[in-house]
Amino acid sequence: MTMSPALLSLPQILVALPVLLSLACFTVSTQPRGTNSHSQAEMLQSMSMASLEKETLFHVMETMSSDRDWRSSYPDPCIPGSSWPGIECKPGSDNHLHVTRLDFGVAPNPTCKNTATFPSEVFDLPHLQSLFFFNCFKTTKTSLSMPPPARKPAAYASLQQLSLKSNPSLIGPVPPHISSLFSLQVLTLSQNHLHGKIPEGISGLTSLIHLDLSYNSLAGSIPAQLGSLSSLTGLDLSYNSLTGSIPPSIGQLSLLQKLDLSSNSLSGSVPESLENLSFLAFLALSNNKLSGQLPKGLPKLQNLQYFIMDDNPMFVPLPSQLGRLSKLQELRLANSGYSGSIPGSFAWLANLTTLSLENNRLTGEIPGVLSGLSRMYHLNLSRNMLAGVVPFSAGFIKRLGRNLDLSGNPGLCLNGSESSVSISVGVEVCAGNRSASSMQQPLRSSARAPSPLFSNFPLLPGCLALWSVTVF
Repeated sequence: MTMSPALLSLPQILVALPVLLSLACFTVSTQPRGTNSHSQAEMLQSMSMASLEKETLFHVMETMSSDRDWRSSYPDPCIPGSSWPGIECKPGSDNHLHVTRLDFGVAPNPTCKNTATFPSEVFDLPHLQSLFFFNCFKTTKTSLSMPPPARKPAAYASLQQLSLKSNPSLIGPVPPHISSLFSLQVLTLSQNHLHGKIPEGISGLTSLIHLDLSYNSLAGSIPAQLGSLSSLTGLDLSYNSLTGSIPPSIGQLSLLQKLDLSSNSLSGSVPESLENLSFLAFLALSNNKLSGQLPKGLPKLQNLQYFIMDDNPMFVPLPSQLGRLSKLQELRLANSGYSGSIPGSFAWLANLTTLSLENNRLTGEIPGVLSGLSRMYHLNLSRNMLAGVVPFSAGFIKRLGRNLDLSGNPGLCLNGSESSVSISVGVEVCAGNRSASSMQQPLRSSARAPSPLFSNFPLLPGCLALWSVTVF
């Protein structure tokens, strides 16, 4: 399954922002601490790159970019005043300058030529810490090729961030050799055309903080071994073709803040072990084949702010325990076969801004306590079997405006005062409130587009990056 990545919504940006800031705020300075700019410049001018490292760098650049003749334009690519765009160098203890970061694909960084293929020799740069390819491989098909560990490529020990994102011609599997990057903290392989299974060896990357394999065509099950990534704070496997159940070992990721498994073909129930993820702020499981009861310990997730679980065949009563998630800001459970009434416990969700329960089998009246949620600005209860008088005041209806949808509930009606609001919420006036000449015209149901803020939600990325705005 390959889908076009959606734009990031504000909630995703907010969740990803802390990681993005921590990863993006780097400096391209080679000045050692304790030196002034004059002495630092003199020192760097007297230093040079080792000839073998420089030759490797030239070869990588010639493989990737034809923006200029790199050898003649920048014969000393690390020296201040002649350094390349998209490169960061630092002095080493050996009195040489070393490449520590390379960025390709977006100006002012070097752009990638049509014939560019992934340069496996980049792993021979002995001090490389960060490597980014964004929207590079667009024409010539290529794969993430890595030298065998037996050759002991120098960067296998130094690389901390590896990001290949939005490369439509990047194909093939995630290489098993990726487990040899034992210093890796951030691995982003998002929005490519990778296929095959997630290699179990990724579990050996024990320093990993962020793992994003979203928007590919990965298949098979989620390896249970991922539960050993004890430092992980962000895990995004969304928009793939993953099958099987969610492994209970995910509950061992005690530092996890973001978990996105949406838009796969995962089945079974949500494992009880997820109650152990006490730092979890963002949970997205939408568009899968999950069913059954939610974990009884779900209220233990007291840091959860976004719970996105639309489009799953749950077919159970809407659980009242959701009302105990006190920090919840978005709750999306649409199109999932939920039955019963809307729990009055939802009145405890004082931080709730979005509640989407459309296209379920909900019955009974709308709890009047929902109108007391002062931060609510998006409420969709359409296409259920709700009945009775809409309990919302004219002020509440006016405040939500087009972000309030009650259509498709034939048993609902508005009383006289609410019917005076000139906003269509998809509900007619109650029969007893109609009078002859002064009767308000029934509010007509209309097929409205969703609020622009949520038109592409969820996912897609981004905050952080964690996460994506660009999570590397």
